[in-house]
Amino acid sequence: MSTLTIEPSDVLRRAHAVGTYYGFESLASAAHKNRGNGTKAAYPESLAVDTLDPHAREVAAFLKQVRDAGLAPSLGRPLFLWHTNITAGRQAPKQIVIQFHALGADRAIADAVLIRAIRSLATDITKLDSRLRLNSMGDRETRGRLARELASFFRKRGNTLPAECTDCAKKDVFAAAELLIATPECDGLPSSTDHLSEASRKHFESVLEYLESTETPYELAPQLLSRGGTWNETCFEVTAGERFNAWGSRYNDLAKHFFKSIPSSVGAVIRITADALTGGKKGPSITPVKEKSTPRFVFVHIGDEAKRESIKMADSLRKARIPMTQVLGVESLTEQMRVADELNPRYLVIMGRKEALERSVILRERATHTETFIPFDTLVDRLRAVA
Repeated sequence: MSTLTIEPSDVLRRAHAVGTYYGFESLASAAHKNRGNGTKAAYPESLAVDTLDPHAREVAAFLKQVRDAGLAPSLGRPLFLWHTNITAGRQAPKQIVIQFHALGADRAIADAVLIRAIRSLATDITKLDSRLRLNSMGDRETRGRLARELASFFRKRGNTLPAECTDCAKKDVFAAAELLIATPECDGLPSSTDHLSEASRKHFESVLEYLESTETPYELAPQLLSRGGTWNETCFEVTAGERFNAWGSRYNDLAKHFFKSIPSSVGAVIRITADALTGGKKGPSITPVKEKSTPRFVFVHIGDEAKRESIKMADSLRKARIPMTQVLGVESLTEQMRVADELNPRYLVIMGRKEALERSVILRERATHTETFIPFDTLVDRLRAVA
C-alpha cells in the first residue's frame, strides 16, 4: 500500500476544484446564496429512513438539506451540487463522505459528467488510476421482470445454492442475488441488462456512448446490483486503491419524497476512511476553502458535440489552474447565459457544434463583446495569457 497521506483540508480543496470545473456548486454555497428562503422540517412521513441502505441514507440526508435550504431543481435549471461531512474549523470525521448530485437532470450526459468528476477526484486524492464498473438495473418495469426471473432462479436452483441465499430470496430476491454473487454458485444468475425496457436500454446506451466519446475507460459489470426500492437505471462504482470507494446511481423514487415534481436525478456517495488520510493520527482542524465569487471564465456549450469536447477538456484546464467554471447540466443557451450573468465573469468561452467539429472555441470579452477564435491546441496558453 502506498504511504502517501492526504490531509482532510486537502480533500476539501480538491473536491471544490473538481466540482467547479465540472459545474457542481457546493451545497453550502448554494444554501448561503438562498438564505432566508428555506424552512427546516422533519423527514417526509412517506419515507422509512431506517429501512434504507447506507448509501441511500446519506442521499436522503443530503436531499433533506437541499429541501430545507429552499433549493428546488427544475427541468430547465437542474441543480448540480456537491456536499461533504468535512466542516471547516473542526476535526475530520472518522469516515469522510463526499457526495456529488445532479438533481433534475434526466439526460444521460448527467451520468457521464458525474462519473468523470468522481474519477478526477479519485485520481487527485489517491494519485492512482481509478477503476469504473457500471451496470443498469433499469426502470420499474425492468425491475419487475428481473424480480420474477430471480424468483424463478432461486426456486429452481434452491437445492444447489447456499441456504442463506435461498432463505433471503423468500424476502428480497435482490438482496439474495447480492449474497449469491459473492459465492462460486452465482453462474447462471439472471442479468438485469437482459431484461431492460426499451426506455432503459436507450438511456444506458446513451451513457455508454458519452463515456466512449469522452474517452472514459469503463468495465461492464453485470453483477453490480442495486437494491429494488431506492435506485434505478445506471448504477456504478469507482474505486482507486483501498482509499477511495464511490457508489452511484439514479434515484428517482427517493427524490420524489422531497420534491413534488422533480425529474430524474443521479448521485454518488464517496467514502474515504480517516486512517487512509491521516495514518490514524488526530490531525489539525479543517482549513476553509477560499472560494472566488467571480470566475474569470465561464464555459458555455451549444449541442452535444460541444458538451462532449468540454468534458474531455475539464481535467486539462483544471490542471492548468485556469479560473473557470461551466454549466454542463443546463441544456438551454438562454439558461446558460443567465447563469453566466449571475456569475459575472470577464470572459465567456463559447463552443457550438461548428466549433466542436473545427476543434476551436470562441473567447468573448463581455465588456466589449470582442470575440477571438482559439484552436484547442493553444487554448490553455491563450487563457493563461488573459487570466
